[in-house]
Amino acid sequence: MTRGRTGGRTGGTLLEVVGLTKGYGDLVVLDEVGFTLEPGRATAVVGPNGAGKSTLLRCVAGVDRVDAGRVLLDGADLDESAPATRAAVATALDDLAFFPDLSVVEHLRLCAWSHGSADPEALVADVLAELGLDAAADQLPATLSSGQRHRLALASCLVRPRRLLVLDEPEQRLDAGGRRWLADRLDAEKRAGVAVLLASHDEALVARVADGLVEVGR
Repeated sequence: MTRGRTGGRTGGTLLEVVGLTKGYGDLVVLDEVGFTLEPGRATAVVGPNGAGKSTLLRCVAGVDRVDAGRVLLDGADLDESAPATRAAVATALDDLAFFPDLSVVEHLRLCAWSHGSADPEALVADVLAELGLDAAADQLPATLSSGQRHRLALASCLVRPRRLLVLDEPEQRLDAGGRRWLADRLDAEKRAGVAVLLASHDEALVARVADGLVEVGR
């Protein structure tokens, strides 16, 4: 079962999910999910483990193919490989993937340069400091702790232009201070007009940043 609740509009729909259905064999994980998301708003996907939160985010991001329904970005079917989608959507999903032969700072510089960020060098330096990755800047991803890799995934989203953030349990492996930073950062993203779609088990984070909920598996 899936129930959707979204906040009020703030100037047109950026993301629209219509009748999204996804299953694996005979198991239907998502059944006709629907919701909209506007710029400057956040929607949280909530539900128990195994309910389909990550699957929903992967379908919205275009990583997984849907069985039925549509995912629309700016009113057009979202194509993960299209330049317009890649320019608009920044994701940190559950399967973290980094360039194995690039250091942390090189990875972030490449993300920033390839997406046309203004002043990439300064932006990368700021994000490294903000996420406490300065000391690990010259390390390869394989040498990082799981918490550092998670912060690198978030940093990869923050060094590039974005209109939609899709985040799978962004609070994972963050301490209390890190979770406060995350809530503040997501509030700042919303004030900048970025739409946020996140899956989370953190009730305090959801209460702080979410304008609407999509409940799965209940």
